[in-house]
Amino acid sequence: MPRARPALPPPLRLLVLVLPLVLAACAGKPVWAPEDVVARAAHATGQAPSITLVTVINNDTNEGEHSALIIDGSQRVIFDPAGSWYHPAAPEQNDLVFGISDAVLAHYLDYHARLSHRVELQRIAVSPAAAAAAIAEARVAGPVARSFCGQAISRVLRATPGFERMPMSLWPRRIAAAFGRLPGVTTELLTDDDDPFNRGLLEGAPPA
Repeated sequence: MPRARPALPPPLRLLVLVLPLVLAACAGKPVWAPEDVVARAAHATGQAPSITLVTVINNDTNEGEHSALIIDGSQRVIFDPAGSWYHPAAPEQNDLVFGISDAVLAHYLDYHARLSHRVELQRIAVSPAAAAAAIAEARVAGPVARSFCGQAISRVLRATPGFERMPMSLWPRRIAAAFGRLPGVTTELLTDDDDPFNRGLLEGAPPA
C-alpha cells in the first residue's frame, strides 16, 4: 500500500498556492508586430555600438519610476519594459521596439521628459557582439508587467557581456547608480516644461 505523502508545512503550502499567481503577474500583455513589418522598420544609425540606460525620475520624490535601454547595434532598438509610449513608425514585439530613427527617438524622450519628470541617459560604448547579445536577450525578456521594468532591465544587462556584475534590482535608481560606475559611461540629463499629463503626444506623433 503506497505511503501517504507528508503534508507540507503551512508556509510551503501558501508558497505553492501563491507562486503561480506571482509568476503570472510578472508577465505583461503580449504585443507582437509581424516579422515583415519589423524588418521594414529596422533602422541602423551607422554609429559605433552602444547601450544607453534610460531612467525616468520623478522631480517631486526624486525616485526612479521607469527604466529602459536604447541598444544601438546592427540596428537601434528600445527595450521599454511595461512602457506606455508608442509610435506608429515603431513596431513592437513584447516591449522591444524597432524603427528607432532620430525622429522616433526624440519623440520617445520628449514623451518622458516633462515638468514632473526628468530623464537620465547613461551611455556606454560596447562591442558589436555585446550589442547583439543585448538585443537577443531583450527579444525574449518581455512582455513585462507594470512595476517590473527594473527587474527586466537588470536581467537583460546581466546576460550581456561586460555587464554580468550589474545588480538584480526592482529599483531604477539603484540600477542607474551601478551603471554609472562602469568605466567609460557618459551621462546626459534631459528636462522639459511639458505638461505632466502629456499623453497627447502619443496621438499626434510626428512621422519618422
